[in-house]
Amino acid sequence: MSRAHTILKEVPVHEAIGLRLAHDLTRIIPGEFKGRLFTKGHVITEADIPSLLDIGKEHIYIMELGDDELHEDDAAKRMAIALTGEGLTLSEPHEGKVSLKSQMLGLAQVDPVIVEAINNLGEIALATVKTHSVVQEGRPLAATRVIPLTVPKAKVEEVERLVAEYRDTRQGLAPLRVLPFRRFRVGLLTTGGEVFSGRIQDKFGPAVRAKLEAFGSEVVEQRFAPDDRQIIVKEIHYLLEQRYDMILVTGGMSVDPDDRTPGAIKASGADIVSYGTPMLPGSMLLMGYLNDVPIMGLPGCVMHDPYTSFDVLLPRILAGQTIVREDIVRMGYGGLNNG
Repeated sequence: MSRAHTILKEVPVHEAIGLRLAHDLTRIIPGEFKGRLFTKGHVITEADIPSLLDIGKEHIYIMELGDDELHEDDAAKRMAIALTGEGLTLSEPHEGKVSLKSQMLGLAQVDPVIVEAINNLGEIALATVKTHSVVQEGRPLAATRVIPLTVPKAKVEEVERLVAEYRDTRQGLAPLRVLPFRRFRVGLLTTGGEVFSGRIQDKFGPAVRAKLEAFGSEVVEQRFAPDDRQIIVKEIHYLLEQRYDMILVTGGMSVDPDDRTPGAIKASGADIVSYGTPMLPGSMLLMGYLNDVPIMGLPGCVMHDPYTSFDVLLPRILAGQTIVREDIVRMGYGGLNNG
């Protein structure tokens, strides 16, 4: 006869020799150590008794699972297996949690709708980074967990059903995955009479190079132009002819009458997605495409602020995504950087 529910038996620790633990036991030494003392399934020996008493365990629990229930580790692992997509690897279960870690430096792709749907089931948890976040190799993109020690098997089966349905409607794509960054060869045009004449030192070039190199891309060529629309247009066309993967234009991006860069980018034939973003800093950024080549006009804050609208859009472009108007509009939510 099958048993519907889990039975937990409490056993005095001195009577537990030869029995298997129902769950991991954690040891905490403040400021020094936190981790598993014993793992689920460990067979208690007489030598373990002092260590169990040291962590306050005068009783242990032996678990007999019902046929319709799953242990926290098994449930977390099944959910993680269902959710994981390209560029991710799974950790071993630890205290009922399984982490989905990135196999590379890349761009996180997370569907918030399915994350909410899974968490709405109750008793289970799926925590993720925000979509379009940059994830480092070996770092978690998400983690699955069960809140109680056991969970109805039907809950996990519902997660698997939701994910399978998601994949079916998206040509097999998983709701959690990582896009690798492509290696871009970039042409950089720095505008401004003060830099062109040598009166002041260019600070845009080093800042932009550093940001690109952090993703494995490079500025192949940097050119300079005065605040002259025709010359700027000519230089943009030159960079386009070199077949660079992206063109960046710096300087002259404000609304001052002598700032010619936005008009020059438009005059070059670029399809302007947006001139301006609802993010601060970086509201004066221009995003466009010239013969399918991304072209961006960068505001002055890129030189000195660590995180601007450029830092939001650059990883997405390097991951091969095409920026559309709706992407720019969404940047306002959470787009105030007070740092």
